[in-house]
Amino acid sequence: MMVLFLPQILFTACLLLAVFLFAHKASKILRNIKLGTPIARNDNKLRRIKMLVLVALGQSKMVKRPLAGFLHILVYLGFVLINIEMLEIVLDGILGTHRVFAPILGNAYFYLIGIFEVLALLVLLACVVFFMRRNLAHIKRLSMKEIAGFPKNDANFILIAEIALMLAFLVMNATDGIINGEKFWVSQYMQGMFASLSLDSLHLVERFCWWFHILGVLAFLNYLPYSKHLHIMLAFPATYFANLEPKGKFDNLASITREVKIMLDPSADPYAATPSEEIVHFGAKDVTELNQKNLLDAYSCTECGRCTAMCPANQTGKLLSPRKIMMATRDRLEEVGKNIDQNNGVNIADGKSLVGDYITNEELWACTSCNACTEACPINLDPLSIIMQARQHLAMEASQVPSAWLSMFNNIENNGSPWAFSPEDRIKWQQEDGK
Repeated sequence: MMVLFLPQILFTACLLLAVFLFAHKASKILRNIKLGTPIARNDNKLRRIKMLVLVALGQSKMVKRPLAGFLHILVYLGFVLINIEMLEIVLDGILGTHRVFAPILGNAYFYLIGIFEVLALLVLLACVVFFMRRNLAHIKRLSMKEIAGFPKNDANFILIAEIALMLAFLVMNATDGIINGEKFWVSQYMQGMFASLSLDSLHLVERFCWWFHILGVLAFLNYLPYSKHLHIMLAFPATYFANLEPKGKFDNLASITREVKIMLDPSADPYAATPSEEIVHFGAKDVTELNQKNLLDAYSCTECGRCTAMCPANQTGKLLSPRKIMMATRDRLEEVGKNIDQNNGVNIADGKSLVGDYITNEELWACTSCNACTEACPINLDPLSIIMQARQHLAMEASQVPSAWLSMFNNIENNGSPWAFSPEDRIKWQQEDGK
């Protein structure tokens, strides 16, 4: 009796283990994001929902590059819709049935599987094109130093995995079609490859592909949190909570605003306004001083490099790469998270920081704050926000600014302007010689 139910027991155990492992890692990522300072982004809900639908779901910014955008939509929608069949596979695995929805849906089931097969073929072909484009086309943003090693291998692995999963799905349907006398829309053209097999061999191939497909999807689920493909899930909250302010508008530091107001109010008590126990930081030296949206963005980055490709500083040969800023922020955040895990939930200083150890001053000062990176991002991430907060730390706490800026700062402090003229002399240029 135990042997009879062994496949269901094994499948249920694999399913529960996969869900548990994914939930465990997801909770760690959520914990890491919450290490940042809270930020209110609950305004304009209708506008945010519209942006989520257009940008994250509709991928409106992806199609600015038509070929890549179209293929990406094919892969995304195809993979999502095909995995609707996962519900049937899961039920079959738990109950020990075979195509449990077939008798329920009747003839509609045949057309539904046919549509899934067409989508599977399109996903397979799109992944092949992406793989060749990424590895043979020598596109600069896809071959830069910052994505060498794991990032490049990660992208290739996912493409190969999706090709293998789609093939397994089609072969499963082809062999099952031979067994049951069915000819689905795409897999019927593959049946000739298996027509000479015995019935037992056909069952073996069909079962192998069934297990390969379901275990592959569960493995893919647990690989996501370690991969750039986590954006499949996080693109939605990242887009919803994007900054709706005009891109040229920078936030004023609350501590500086408060000091200015105190200076303008002779009756204000500065000691009452600034409690002695409050430690005010300017900008962000490490990830815990960034806001939670910055950290969500770091985990959501697709590593596509569109931001870097549009960055004028990078185009002129400077060290700055907005993509590398996002990747470095995520890597440092993961390191902080591991440090917390190793110290029983306490974030003990490890002597490292985001600025200095992961991002250099040269990278930060190369930024022109033009917002090209935020405009180019297909899911509205904001590398500039991280850059500006890091620069505020360098300028206002670490006093590490380019030497050419020092005279400007001195002039602003002494003369109220960037120029080396006193306020009384500012209009002398209007006066004609001799007058």
